[in-house]
Amino acid sequence: MLTERASGVLLHLSSLPSRGGIGDLGPAAYAFADFLAAAKQQYWQVLPLSPTGFGNSPYSALSAFAGNPLFISIEKLVEEGWLAGDCLDSLPGAEGPADFEQASACKRPLLEQAAANFLDRASKKARDRFDLFCADNRHWLEGYASFTILRAMFNGAIWSAWPAEYVHRVPEAMEKFRAEHDRERTVQKVIQFFFQEQWMQLRAYCAERKIRFIGDMAIFVNYDSAAVWMRPEIFELDENKNSLHVAGVPPDYFSPTGQRWGNPLYRWDVLSSSNFDWWVARFRRALALCDMLRLDHFRGFESYWAIPAEDQTAIRGRWMKALGNELFSHVYKELGDLPLIAEDLGVITPEVERMRKSFGMPGMRVMQFGFSDRGAHLHLPHRCEENMVIYTGTHDNNTTLGWWHHTSEAERAAIAAYLHPGDDGIVWAMMRSAAASVARLCLFPMQDVLQLDTEARMNTPAQPEGNWGWRYRQDALQPWIMEKLAALTEVTDRDGWVDPEITPVAEIAP
Repeated sequence: MLTERASGVLLHLSSLPSRGGIGDLGPAAYAFADFLAAAKQQYWQVLPLSPTGFGNSPYSALSAFAGNPLFISIEKLVEEGWLAGDCLDSLPGAEGPADFEQASACKRPLLEQAAANFLDRASKKARDRFDLFCADNRHWLEGYASFTILRAMFNGAIWSAWPAEYVHRVPEAMEKFRAEHDRERTVQKVIQFFFQEQWMQLRAYCAERKIRFIGDMAIFVNYDSAAVWMRPEIFELDENKNSLHVAGVPPDYFSPTGQRWGNPLYRWDVLSSSNFDWWVARFRRALALCDMLRLDHFRGFESYWAIPAEDQTAIRGRWMKALGNELFSHVYKELGDLPLIAEDLGVITPEVERMRKSFGMPGMRVMQFGFSDRGAHLHLPHRCEENMVIYTGTHDNNTTLGWWHHTSEAERAAIAAYLHPGDDGIVWAMMRSAAASVARLCLFPMQDVLQLDTEARMNTPAQPEGNWGWRYRQDALQPWIMEKLAALTEVTDRDGWVDPEITPVAEIAP
């Protein structure tokens, strides 16, 4: 449950203007942390940090546990002595959209070289940290390292197309593989160690400035992932390890034919019989990296849309019951009260609402959804509750400026009546209204902070290409923006200020 008023900014790491063709954990990340601190923001929300597969979606990742190697800063590896400085000359620049393919082509060989140098000459202290990392993360790291090497061996082919002994992980074949590729597997472990070290360094820097991270957990994982390859028994697969049904959502605001995501579905009975061990490990890992966690598609923990795997649209899917209440009860028992945010957007049933409230999770409201009709008003500030997170828009929406330019005349009239935009336009009017709401947490997409139009949109649901590429310009973090955002944060009591004249209730003597 949220207990204090605060605000923050939604910006994925890939959107930072870093050298190397994609945002990373280097200097641009620290500059953005300084921007947040100057603007008196207390939260930095990111999208899932996992390595991405086809389409580069962070919601369709190659691992449920690993960090994306492309987020590792080559500049920091040079500073630490694992690479020579001249390797920076080959990196793409910091301007323009994120180019995942180019970043992978230029960064992965450097990461492997840096990892090899670490193995050859790291100090005992550094090796001890690496060994501890491997021990703490053995449950996923061993399988992920093997998966990564096998995927490269077979030219990126999906794991179900590998030779049968690897598809079914025949013990003798896997033992022989691990022995023959021990060095390569260890290099992959070092790369994950680099990610962990750089992420925790940035997190510590942010914590010193009273900035906390909100992570994002995709409910489903990609079929072509280490997770499904390692634990096929917890997914709905046939005897040949092909999906029986896949995930998605029915026709909605975003698509008249629904969305066919294609992720494999869980066998909830098998998860329950194993005491949800995979989910407990996943929550433990995610909350070791972030201070709070947004649960994407929270609806799916109560009921999920199961689409026949052979269908190309989501129309013929049907709702199936999940075991969310049992899952969260077990996870809370194992890990304690968890700082979770439920992404409860779309058509939410009373059962989903009861599940969210029974665990004290705040829900989400998105102002862009609030003006279409009277039923949509629950997304407007006057309908918010305190234990709520309000956004102007999310990574799945158009930017607020782009949305304004494409909205209907009826919505424009409602927007004008509600917000009465001033000289600084619709975006700041929306931000002021969200910040002034009673919702304890208010989050702004960075595109709205910068007042950018549709070209800065991060993702268009149901559109498989052209997403996830936006990056802000290096000169975007102007002082006047920091000052204006800081002033809004102060006047709406979201800057963490505590009145010294007010004695906390807990300190009042009985």
